[in-house]
Amino acid sequence: MIFMVERSRDWLDQAEGDLEHAKNDLRSGFYDWACFSAQQSAEKAVKAVFQKLGAEAWGHSVYDLLSILRSRLEVDEDLLDYALELDKVYIPARYPNAHPSSSPRRRYTKREAERLIGYAEKIFRFCESILSKI
Repeated sequence: MIFMVERSRDWLDQAEGDLEHAKNDLRSGFYDWACFSAQQSAEKAVKAVFQKLGAEAWGHSVYDLLSILRSRLEVDEDLLDYALELDKVYIPARYPNAHPSSSPRRRYTKREAERLIGYAEKIFRFCESILSKI
C-alpha cells in the first residue's frame, strides 16, 4: 500500500514565495521574470488544493488544473480567464526563441507584470481560502 504524504501547506508556502519573487522582480524591472513567477505562484497554489484533496496534479497549465478542480469545487469564471493569461507566459517569458525577435526581457512590460501578479494573487487567495475550509 502506498500513502501519499499530504504537503498542501508546503505547496502554498512555495506559491507565496513565488508571488513575493514576482513582486521583487517587478520592483527591479525584470518584467519577464515577474510574469513567469506570477504564473508559477498560481500553478503551485492550485497544486496545493490538489494535495489537500489527496490528488496528484500533473502539468503546468493553471487553466487546465482549475478546470479539473471545477468538477469538485466552485471556481469563478474570472479565475479561469486569469489562468489563461498566466499560462501564456509559461514558456515565452523564459526563452529567447519564443518570440519573433528580441529577448523576453525586452518583450514584457511593467503594466503586464502588474496585471499578471494581480491575477496570481487572486488565484492564490482563492486557493488559500479553499485550504482553510477543507
